[in-house]
Amino acid sequence: MNEEKYKMSVKAEKLEGSMVKLTITESAEDFDKAIEKVYQKQKHSITAPGFRKGKVPMAMVEKLYGEGVFYEDAANDMINSTYPEEAEASGEEITSSPKIGVEQIGKGREFIYTAEVAVKPPVTLGKYKDIDVTKHDLTVTDEEVMAEINKELDKSATYKDVTDREVKSGDEIKLDYEGSVDGVAFDGGKASDAPLTIGSGSFIPGFEEQLVGAKIGAEKEIKVTFPEHYQSKDLEGKEATFKCKVNSIREKVVPELDDEFADEKCEKDGATVADYKEEVKAQIEAKKIDEAKTDKENEAIEKIIEDAKIEIPEAMINTQVEQMIDEWGQRFQQQGLSLEQYFQYTGSDRKKMGETLKPEAEKRIKTRLCLEQIAKDENIKASDEDYEAEIKKMADQYKMEVEKVKGFIDEKSKEQMMKDIEVQKALDLVADSAKETLEKKSEDDKKED
Repeated sequence: MNEEKYKMSVKAEKLEGSMVKLTITESAEDFDKAIEKVYQKQKHSITAPGFRKGKVPMAMVEKLYGEGVFYEDAANDMINSTYPEEAEASGEEITSSPKIGVEQIGKGREFIYTAEVAVKPPVTLGKYKDIDVTKHDLTVTDEEVMAEINKELDKSATYKDVTDREVKSGDEIKLDYEGSVDGVAFDGGKASDAPLTIGSGSFIPGFEEQLVGAKIGAEKEIKVTFPEHYQSKDLEGKEATFKCKVNSIREKVVPELDDEFADEKCEKDGATVADYKEEVKAQIEAKKIDEAKTDKENEAIEKIIEDAKIEIPEAMINTQVEQMIDEWGQRFQQQGLSLEQYFQYTGSDRKKMGETLKPEAEKRIKTRLCLEQIAKDENIKASDEDYEAEIKKMADQYKMEVEKVKGFIDEKSKEQMMKDIEVQKALDLVADSAKETLEKKSEDDKKED
């Protein structure tokens, strides 16, 4: 279908609240072809007296089941195949999934359907330059440096077997245990040679602390109370008794902070402890600068959104919510978990998740709309150099050649990338002009707010 036909076959009618009704007309010839296509797909499963399976003529099927037997599937095929290009040809900036309605259907007749969609709403900006934001303290203290180094020392710790003392906090032990409530054993309450790090908080509150002082091979009885909101409803809030026996103890051995350790961890060859501390300090400082930049952007954007006038169509929010749910689904998939399994484990569903995500979806939309409007008002444009820099960044990220990356990007994707670059430039403008004049609130001030 050519562009000229689309101009004739789609009409747009403005509705209230940034909604548009598209009326799309497809030719009778195309709809008849769609019916034939559906028949050809389904005929192998159709039976009728006097005909072999798969050999029933279309006219006979229509006589037996009604002329409209294939209409619904043909209409769905037509809509799925024509809507994307018809929507684009309408010239509207569509921001939601369509609500479809069929106006006219029938063999030998034009197929006419409607699509109600949200379009980009108008944005009236308030102040977006010289926004007052909170000051960030970028000072790195000696305590922060040592805390980071201690984490690295802890990661490099080894364990050695201990036989001449009792269990103490930090030990890695293996134990047998059997739990009961009112003298009756419960499911999941028994294990042999189970690993446990004392102080990790991985067992029921109070369990690990009571093992401190236990001797290898000696039985010890522990009493704990299950939390009120425990994963097993049968055990919620109940007191349990565990008979435990420690089988082995391994003591954590944390390495010394010396030049040898520093040289191993530092990028610089022949590093000393002092060099290591300076490197860690620089890393913490860089992290603080990045976090301060992000906080500055977020705070400025929140104030810009608050000062702007935007009425977002519900359909636009719903579409954003669905996209966010799908994003979560992809994250779960990477961890080997389906969205359905997540819902099963959490007792949630798509609707409940959608309600939870709705405020964030609305914020995302407002942020994007405001930044797009700023880019427009400031005449911010993405240059070819900007595009090339973005491609180079992607190539480095995926460890691919620049030309290969370009090969994956079609014209539509490039157009979206250019828009994203403009939005980022608008965000940079907002952040660069923001003034750090506000004092950081204390936790007490936050509670009062």
